Amino acid sequence: MLKGKTALVTGSTSGIGLAVATALAREGAGVMLNGFGDAAAIEELRAGLEAATGSRVRHHAADVAVAAEVAALVRATEESFGAVDILVNNAGIQFLSAVDEFPEERWKAIQDVVLNAGFHAIKAALPGMKRRGWGRIINVSSAHGLVASPFKSAYVAAKHGVVGLTRSVALEVAEAGITCNAICPGYVRTPLVEGQIDGLAQLHGLSREKTVRDVILSTQPTRRFVEVEEIAALAVYLCGEMARSITGAALSIDGGWTAR
Repeated sequence: MLKGKTALVTGSTSGIGLAVATALAREGAGVMLNGFGDAAAIEELRAGLEAATGSRVRHHAADVAVAAEVAALVRATEESFGAVDILVNNAGIQFLSAVDEFPEERWKAIQDVVLNAGFHAIKAALPGMKRRGWGRIINVSSAHGLVASPFKSAYVAAKHGVVGLTRSVALEVAEAGITCNAICPGYVRTPLVEGQIDGLAQLHGLSREKTVRDVILSTQPTRRFVEVEEIAALAVYLCGEMARSITGAALSIDGGWTAR
């Protein structure tokens, strides 16, 4: 379905980003991976994905918290593949704290990675999409882009910002053959959520198992984690021609969390 297209997926060496990158590569898209980690392990991951899908896969270690590096990442993708047709802004970090105790450097880091990086990537990729008259921008927001939880002020603020950015961009490019949508997952079993489990367990004085059942999944009526493959399948659909009229949407995939 996506043969001849190129996808840039930030934060794609694990978790949701890797699942989305894998699904797009399976559909025939060339993929630029991005993320930190052991160089040898990332090369093994890249080569394995390329061999398994038959699509070209590259990796760039840009720090998306730095605007100049985001621009360099987009340029490198265009130089390697000829275009950025699909942009998936997925990179994210988290930190839990009461708002009156929230470290300012942590607040800034979350805004830079979760919100600002998406802005800089969109700004860099849009001119090429406009020239070609086709593009798909997918911003991975969160249920926390639509509703709030305590102790996550920076993350909630940034994810709400992602939804606002998505809607504004969608309106600007509505007649250019480009769509811009946000995917808003509930809790997904990823390394990021694994780290949150321990932090929440400490905050609430509960065991890890009780924290999962009574704190995290209490918000999701289905009482199960969202699987990364479900999110990847939605991303693939949004890239297809049958989704060309879906734009400016904040699409919940949260087990009913925001239906309450």
